[in-house]
Amino acid sequence: MPPTYYKNGSFSIVEVPSQKSKVESQTETSKTEEKVNNNSAAVNTAVPETPKIETPKIETPRAETGGEAKVSAFSLASIRKKKELEQSTKSYVKPTSVFPTEEFTETEMLVQWNKYAERLGQKGLKIMESILLINDPVLSGTNITYELPNEGSKLEFESQMNALLGHLRGHLHNHDITIEVIVNEKLEIKRSFNDQDKYNRLHEINPNIELLRSTFGLDLPG
Repeated sequence: MPPTYYKNGSFSIVEVPSQKSKVESQTETSKTEEKVNNNSAAVNTAVPETPKIETPKIETPRAETGGEAKVSAFSLASIRKKKELEQSTKSYVKPTSVFPTEEFTETEMLVQWNKYAERLGQKGLKIMESILLINDPVLSGTNITYELPNEGSKLEFESQMNALLGHLRGHLHNHDITIEVIVNEKLEIKRSFNDQDKYNRLHEINPNIELLRSTFGLDLPG
């Protein structure tokens, strides 16, 4: 057939690849894709992952509402409060009992003085009764001055003075009362000690003296 037959017809002279060539081409393409994938995996493996850096959270302290503010044990405020507490403790003074200090007259004092002396006499303390009646006490404010003729009577008086003070302070309602004893040898004694007074004093010292007197039939001189 002439060559024009193929040119004018629906046929053309084109080399048709064989089936073997197609298979080889597909194999080469698969190998190329596999190589690219392996290279990508190698790149991914070689590059390390960048670690994530977490930013620390800063908490803002919340202000407490209501009640007293809490103070740290090591803060200046707590030290100041501790010092104030110690100072207030030191300055605290236990209140003392309040005793009456009512006013009274010299006459009222003399009445209670004589009542006490009389009570001592009723108890058999005749010498002390006589000492209290030797002279009249003198009042100046709340101080009582009492004069006695000698040191012996002064010592006897002072042995009973606290009890006398308790009587006067209680009945006159004044705990500021004090007694001052003065020895005055020139004192005019309002009442002197007789034999009965001396005997009473001895009887106070030793009650057995009465047994001695009755046993021997002793009488006191008149």
